[in-house]
Amino acid sequence: MNHKFDIIIIGTGAGGGAVLDTLKHSGKRILVLERGTFMLREKENWDAVEVFQKGRYHNAEDFYDDKGEKFQPEMGYWVGGNTKVYGAAMFRLREQDFKRTQHSGGVSPEWPLTYADFEPYYTKAEKLFNVHGQRGLDPTEPYMSEDYPNPPISHEPVIQDLYERMKALGYQPSYLPMGLRLNEANRLNSECIRCDTCDGFPCLIHAKADADINCVRPAMGRAQVTLLTNAQATRLITSASGNEIKSVEVEVNGVKQEFSADVVVVACGAINSSLLFLQSANDKHPNGLANQSDQLGRNFMKHQNAAIMALSRHENPTVFQKTMAVADFYFGDKEYEYPMGHVQLMGKSNKHMLAADAPKLAPGFVLEEIAGHTIDWWLTSEDLPDPNNRIELKKGKKIINYTPNNEEAFQRLQSRWKAVLQECEVCDTILDHQFYLGKTIPLAGVAHQNGTMRFGPDPKTSVLDLNCKTHEIDNLYVVDGSFFVSCGAVNPSLTIIANAIRVGEHIIDRMS
Repeated sequence: MNHKFDIIIIGTGAGGGAVLDTLKHSGKRILVLERGTFMLREKENWDAVEVFQKGRYHNAEDFYDDKGEKFQPEMGYWVGGNTKVYGAAMFRLREQDFKRTQHSGGVSPEWPLTYADFEPYYTKAEKLFNVHGQRGLDPTEPYMSEDYPNPPISHEPVIQDLYERMKALGYQPSYLPMGLRLNEANRLNSECIRCDTCDGFPCLIHAKADADINCVRPAMGRAQVTLLTNAQATRLITSASGNEIKSVEVEVNGVKQEFSADVVVVACGAINSSLLFLQSANDKHPNGLANQSDQLGRNFMKHQNAAIMALSRHENPTVFQKTMAVADFYFGDKEYEYPMGHVQLMGKSNKHMLAADAPKLAPGFVLEEIAGHTIDWWLTSEDLPDPNNRIELKKGKKIINYTPNNEEAFQRLQSRWKAVLQECEVCDTILDHQFYLGKTIPLAGVAHQNGTMRFGPDPKTSVLDLNCKTHEIDNLYVVDGSFFVSCGAVNPSLTIIANAIRVGEHIIDRMS
């Protein structure tokens, strides 16, 4: 095959898929490199034992923490990347998230661009990923130039009762913005069937809006787009001056090849993109590519996340549970002046999901009984950029150094939410909560990874410029979550997609 292209895109997740969708009409010859393959459609897609206990679709290699302990982060190398198993919650960052914000644990710094700069791209991202929602309910919602492209996903009876109960108590619940190929007005023609295997599962029927289905496959019919799977980029090779990428070294089915392009776009995820830059070090870039600022790999963030299950004596018959969010405590409350974070419903748990974290001797019938009587919540607090939380490469070992921060706010959010649920208690119903089970997501849970190559106008303090091009290398861009300056307290997927569209349009302007 011809090894010279106009554009090379490395990675097909949220950022890589969205930038490909933006560039596919440019007329440029585009090579897309994906280290994984297309995920099989198999009955195991919806098998909780395979997905949650055996980690069938998390196929990352071994990493190490700062204590030298080996672990496997929950990442998937597939066409579509981690969006194949994501929960498809599609939030915009709040306007204040782009500004300097004081937290109890420190400062969330100001971004070099404002929410207004991203707003039109958020709108495009919501259309690209079939987002459902309703404006005007979330008290922290930023202004929006258009309504959601699809109506909100309706609550099932138990969740509707809880929604009304919260509103009656003065809280402001909203519909969870979800990226699904769902048509509730005509269920016979809907791709999504509102099943209980969405959150964390691959979608067997391709009804989840992911980067594979919404971005990569629609681009494959174009003659100028070439996709190589089982193609891992191992090194970015610069020119003698070090000012441009001359070629990309790739292992294709285990065989090394080199490809070149006028523009190279990296979208491997915040962890693996920084590792690719580190392992591409050379005489001109001895500490990793574009690292004169010493910010490469630093300021790694993944959110403080916890799952809380409210256990009742009564059964919860809900099937598709992930429809409601609560942001009342995003920026604090009357009793706590600092931001706490965000609350949203999770997909409905079952005994096999609980078994992944339960004691090995826990009887299956006990787990089944517990799972059938819970309402399941996902809580997120912002973790703050810390230069010591970083990705490193030492003697071939891939290391994630991470110490949680802003923990007071995180603990406060969990306590506050349990108090809200107790306020909502209604005797002799599923809302009669008796007990709470919880789990803080460990280091392996890196679904919200970001921040390892922050963008900014000053090459002394940032790796990328405002267009997410490296300051030091003229034809090298990054469009995954690496560019984040801070992470807010909502899922990062939509912001990654919006930014990739923004950068893609800039690349078209540059190349035209």
